[in-house]
Amino acid sequence: MDSYSFLTGLRWQDVLDIALLSYILFRLYILFRGTYVSRVIAGLAVIWCVQEIAQYLGLIVTSWIMQDIIAVAALIIIIIFRNEIRNVLQAKNLRAIFWSVPDKAVETPLEVTIESVFRLARHKTGALIVFPGKEDLDDVVRGGVVLNGDVSKEIITSIFKTESSVHDGAVIIRQGRVYKMGTILPLSRQEDLPSHYGTRHRAALGLAEVSDALVIVVSEERGDISVAQDGKMTDIRDCFVLSGLLERHLGVLPKAGTEQSEARMHTMVAALVSVLFVTVVWFSFSRGFESIMTMEIPVEFTKRAPRMEILETSVNMVNLKLSGSGSLIRATRPDQVHVKLNLENAVAGRNTYTITRENVSLPPGVFLKEADPRAIEVSLDAIGQKELPIQVDWAGHLADDLVLTQVTVIPDTAKVSGGQRNLKELVTLYTEKVSLDGIAGSGSQKVNLVMSQASLKLLPGAKQKVELHYRIEKRTAEKKTDG
Repeated sequence: MDSYSFLTGLRWQDVLDIALLSYILFRLYILFRGTYVSRVIAGLAVIWCVQEIAQYLGLIVTSWIMQDIIAVAALIIIIIFRNEIRNVLQAKNLRAIFWSVPDKAVETPLEVTIESVFRLARHKTGALIVFPGKEDLDDVVRGGVVLNGDVSKEIITSIFKTESSVHDGAVIIRQGRVYKMGTILPLSRQEDLPSHYGTRHRAALGLAEVSDALVIVVSEERGDISVAQDGKMTDIRDCFVLSGLLERHLGVLPKAGTEQSEARMHTMVAALVSVLFVTVVWFSFSRGFESIMTMEIPVEFTKRAPRMEILETSVNMVNLKLSGSGSLIRATRPDQVHVKLNLENAVAGRNTYTITRENVSLPPGVFLKEADPRAIEVSLDAIGQKELPIQVDWAGHLADDLVLTQVTVIPDTAKVSGGQRNLKELVTLYTEKVSLDGIAGSGSQKVNLVMSQASLKLLPGAKQKVELHYRIEKRTAEKKTDG
């Protein structure tokens, strides 16, 4: 199927389908970017691509294995990453889930450190955090436990809790990671330090006097924050001041809006990739490797004029040859396929209709290849009314010595509606057959009226049954002789 047929065959539902799935994928990226969940989803996307290539090349076992992996992937993600999913979905409002785009998806180690420092200060938890400069500190610091872990609020807070065995030592953060904890720093030799400076302040100044390191101190008694650098101590009251000192020390230059531009660019690229990926997946499922199937579908006649009725049709069922990807064709059910003929403009007499794509309703991604028969003839007639006399349809014979002398039908006429052509030819309305074989004398009974044509109907209020009264007499000798 060529690209022109693909584009012209797209319905507005198909475009909405692609747009909706693209937005869902984009929102998943926004919500889970920077987490392990996003990496697993990306890996599954790669596996799906491998599966499609394997199927195209006819690699049966590889394709089968990839399909099984993808089939259980959703369950694996929910079970293994349930905590990450719960944390992401615990938003304050729906806006954060469905359309909000946060400026920063993941905090940097520097931001995490600053936030942790101010949290420790609020709880008056003493801390000593070292950011080395260009000089090596191995010759001036002693001891410590090598951790080499990611910077996080939980790690920094747990290290400096009083219950921790290393809370009196210093933490060294190098290249964005917690390099060591419980390190002993050299004390300052200055004699004129303020009286409220404790051991942590003296240790911070001591390291700042013999190296180019920057040391953050959190006072355990007052909850104050100070920074020791170049042999001087600076009190910190604002997180922006601390951020500026650390950025200059670490050589992090402010980008004046560049980060926001890059973030917007990343968001736009993610949106574009989502659209392209969903389009490829949708095309693969809806058009993919073409399969053919045939269905026998009943014809639905719609929008017939109220004063017209169908007399006959050439066929009531049509065979449709449908095409699409194997997965969609296998999933298509007869109740999802409809053939409808619009009789709105039909005239009395014979009408011919051709089965086209507009007459057939199909699931998305399934297409009509051929219809058999291609044309259907429908005969219609205008509905009219007529009052007809009722006649009894007798069957069998009376006994030889009996004779039927009188018959009365109540009512003796009935009004019917139907096609005018049929009504024109109709002169009598019969009852159902009444057997004479079992009648031995006069009597009465109720009998049904019989519509000789399916299109005929009694008018509202007319009775389906009529009363039949009959008189039976004995034959006299004279009658017998005459007979």
